[in-house]
Order: sequence, then structure tokens, then C-alpha cells
Amino acid sequence: MEDHDPRIVKEQGLEARVAAIVEPVIEDLGYRLVRIRVNGNNGCTLQIMAERSDGTMTVDGCEEISKAVSPALDVDDPISGAYHLEISSPGIDRPLVRASDFERWAGHLAKIEMAVPQQGRKRYRGIIAGVENGKAVVKISDVAPGEEDTALLPLEEIGEARLILTDELIDAALSADKAAKAARGENVDEDSYHH
Repeated sequence: MEDHDPRIVKEQGLEARVAAIVEPVIEDLGYRLVRIRVNGNNGCTLQIMAERSDGTMTVDGCEEISKAVSPALDVDDPISGAYHLEISSPGIDRPLVRASDFERWAGHLAKIEMAVPQQGRKRYRGIIAGVENGKAVVKISDVAPGEEDTALLPLEEIGEARLILTDELIDAALSADKAAKAARGENVDEDSYHH
């Protein structure tokens, strides 16, 4: 379903094996995989970060994914021993893992770590200005002397990228969430949540 917009930032090792098992299951449900993390919290925790193609995620969506991926993980059993399964949305200061993420969040501040250094530099921080010819365009906020103020970072050479929490980002995320809910015909009036 989402093959035209594959993830450019991917996992290695065990996390990559888990991703290979769960990504098709998640896509069949109409969601997109954002990231897999396996960590030692709570004994062992497998975190699956996912979202709808419009960038939203609900508690019901997390439960739906959890029910669908558990049997697939039981069959392939990539993680030895007991583990906790945690499904989450990307959050506002989200990882950027697809070319479309760099387009959707243009105008916002991001932190990018390159897997392959560019002119000797691995870490970048700046405003995303979109994507051109397979490269993320970033207006660098910490320009070194003699350095261009705009970096063109090859998407396939990015190791990790994520948005940085700012007031503008929070406003944009809330607006996007409201618009997505309205498009799905859900009630977007905050006053409707009476307890």
C-alpha cells in the first residue's frame, strides 16, 4: 500500500527482523510503521511506533495493531524470552522516517544525524525546507564558519532524524490532528468530552 513512500530510516539486527514481521501486518490494517525499538525496560520491551497515513493515531488503533501483530510475533518468535509489547503513536517530536515526513513537516525545526557524514559533519539542526532530488533540504541553525547555510542531505544516508518540540510544531500538530479527525467525520469539538 505504501511502497511508493518507503521508510528511509530503518532498523538493524533484531529490530530489523521484528520490522520485517510486523510491517506487512500493520500495512494490511491501513497503518504505516514508523519505528521499532527493543530495549531493556521492564525486562524487555518491544516498542512499535505506527500511524495512519494522515499522521494520526488513536488508542483504538494501537489496540488493533497490538491484536494483529501479537500472533505474527508468536509464530516467528524473533525475541527470545518474555517481553512487553508497546504500541505507540509517533508523538509531536516525532521521528522523520519517510521522504513525505520531510515534506509534511517543512518549516519546522529538526535534528538529523547522518549515517554517512557530509563534508565531515554528522549532526545537523535546522529548519526543514522540503525534499529535492532525494535529498532533505535543511536550513542549518548552527552554521560553521565558511559553511553553506543550507544543507542537502541524501535521504538514504540519514541515520536518524526527528522534529524538535517548539510552540509552532505543537500548534501545527494539533491543527493537523483536528483536520484529520474532521476528514474522518469525527467530532473535533473539545467541549464534547464531558466526564
